[in-house]
Amino acid sequence: MSYELIQVEIQGAVGLIRLHRPDAMNALSVALINEVGVALQALEQDEAIGAIVLSGGEKVFAAGADLKEMQSKAFTELYLTDFPQLPGSGWERLERRRKPVIAAVSGYALGGGCEMAMACDFILASNTARFGQPEISVGTLPGAGGTQRLARAVGKAKAMEMCLTGRMMDAEEAERVGLVSRIVPVAELEAEAIKTAARIAAMSRPIAMMVKESVDQAFESGLSAGLMFERRAFASSFSFEDRTEGMAAFAEKRRPEFKHR
Repeated sequence: MSYELIQVEIQGAVGLIRLHRPDAMNALSVALINEVGVALQALEQDEAIGAIVLSGGEKVFAAGADLKEMQSKAFTELYLTDFPQLPGSGWERLERRRKPVIAAVSGYALGGGCEMAMACDFILASNTARFGQPEISVGTLPGAGGTQRLARAVGKAKAMEMCLTGRMMDAEEAERVGLVSRIVPVAELEAEAIKTAARIAAMSRPIAMMVKESVDQAFESGLSAGLMFERRAFASSFSFEDRTEGMAAFAEKRRPEFKHR
């Protein structure tokens, strides 16, 4: 399929989605988000793909929602469509996909851009990355997870400050407080994200899905329920051929040959 506002590349077992609306700093229009959703769905269904990278390129990840597009919207429309998480949208598909997705963030990730990065499984950032939820400065508030995921990632105090003041967080602070996993030089970021995704894709894919589900469960339940979920997932892993192969390969001091089943 051809896309107008994103670029999609396949590199081995990794799918790369690059936001590409340079004239608007990758502002997240409905059309762009829908294209992301279509690409995510295609990569999710492609059995050859084991992990996905979501990038904005070297200059900017996404500077936020398309305010010109949103300015005329009214409460009734937003409420009845459950905007922006309407069924089948790019937001919903990003939040519900099972394959691991890495956000590669350079430059601004503001408003919806910050929310889109946080909806991925983890963030690799360049030294130029800047994160923020500046919606209050235009008379509204985050609507795609900004108040919820940011608080879970960096704690109440910093999330409250950022959402109430619109202050941006640079890459060093973001790594220090746990919003991003690692900082990578800007020229190497996308390649490093693809390399990391390739490492994940080389693992047993059903087990990678179970790991993702188990870590996510830590934020959806209390400790006792989370530990129970983890134990059940651990026991379930013993039903996979890949678990048998992985342990046999370790004992035999060779690389495992996972069949993803």
